[in-house]
Amino acid sequence: MDLATFRQLISPLGQRALQEATGDQPEEQDFLRLYSRLSRAYPAELARAALEIAILRRQAMEKFPLAERMYFTRPALEQATHHAVAAYRSRRFAGFEWLIDLGCSIGGDTLALAQLAPTLGIDLDALRLAMARENLAAAGLEERARFVQADLQAPLPLQPGGNIGVFFDPARRGAERRVFSTLDYQPPLSIIEAWLARFPALGVKISPGVKLEELVTYPAEIEFISYQGELKEAALWFGPLKSAARRATVLPAGRTLAQAEADSAPARLSEPRAFLYEPDPAVSRAGLVRMLAEQIDACQLDADIAYLTGDQRIETPFARVWAVDAWLPFNLKRLREALRQRGVERVTVKKRGSPIQPQELIRWLRLPRRAGASAVERVLFLTHLLGQPVVILCFP
Repeated sequence: MDLATFRQLISPLGQRALQEATGDQPEEQDFLRLYSRLSRAYPAELARAALEIAILRRQAMEKFPLAERMYFTRPALEQATHHAVAAYRSRRFAGFEWLIDLGCSIGGDTLALAQLAPTLGIDLDALRLAMARENLAAAGLEERARFVQADLQAPLPLQPGGNIGVFFDPARRGAERRVFSTLDYQPPLSIIEAWLARFPALGVKISPGVKLEELVTYPAEIEFISYQGELKEAALWFGPLKSAARRATVLPAGRTLAQAEADSAPARLSEPRAFLYEPDPAVSRAGLVRMLAEQIDACQLDADIAYLTGDQRIETPFARVWAVDAWLPFNLKRLREALRQRGVERVTVKKRGSPIQPQELIRWLRLPRRAGASAVERVLFLTHLLGQPVVILCFP
């Protein structure tokens, strides 16, 4: 879709086409069939655009509560922040008089920022800016945001001064693939070095798979954020926005684990005890497993593995917990026998530090096949204990 087609899409004619396309509740596999029918009543490019938006709106419902009224491009939707994450992250900017959203795209983050303060969105892509305007209008925030087309690699069309907070979201895809090096971002992360002197209150969205060694020179807090147990993103916080060295945040609970400085203390190690803890991926990625272990009086199985074990079951938003049934050095024959003795008919396999693939192990086990809720189950954890491969049997 180009800008001219989008403008046609938001016209009365385009809205009728979009309404008709939406009424079919289209999925990807329906595109050719529905396009053939829709293009008989509307110009071909308009029919295509209406159908694309109708499909993307259905796909966006998990990310945006207003998805049915918003506009997207497929790459922009894939890169957009989940609304729960954007809402949480925007709280850092409370109290600023003005906010700037650099690389605002279709306005996913602008929606959250504009609820706190008047926000200026800047992006190079004219189509995405047009979509952002419509998306802010759909939320009733058109008076709280305005948008400017500009190249972020050129001098910013901004004047420093005043109580201004800045958020930067560089593109993290190249040739339709995700990139993990900050050197490959567009623009590259290093561009912030020229901005910080003018705008010290800076937050930056980065990939959760970022190469941490590329961040050591930045005087920033690094925060990893998960949503419903899935690691969603990472952020850098500079200047007055910084409040720790490392932070892990779990949503929707809204709980956060923060460390003021790097922890060099050795890990406490132990054989598996009564309970096994699997830290949330935000905790693991932030390097805060030892801090969590201290909170719940637990030990690691191995200094390099993010599984914890303890004598008591302590509920925490930062980890899932299982009761341990048994454990043994990994040996396929002994594992089969342990499962046979317990009458186990179904297993879930989880792993850290093991080269064995879960589905591969399940095939090797040759468990008796009996469906139904009454089947005896165990969760198998393939991991290391003091550098040696072990398997831990836990109750589901």
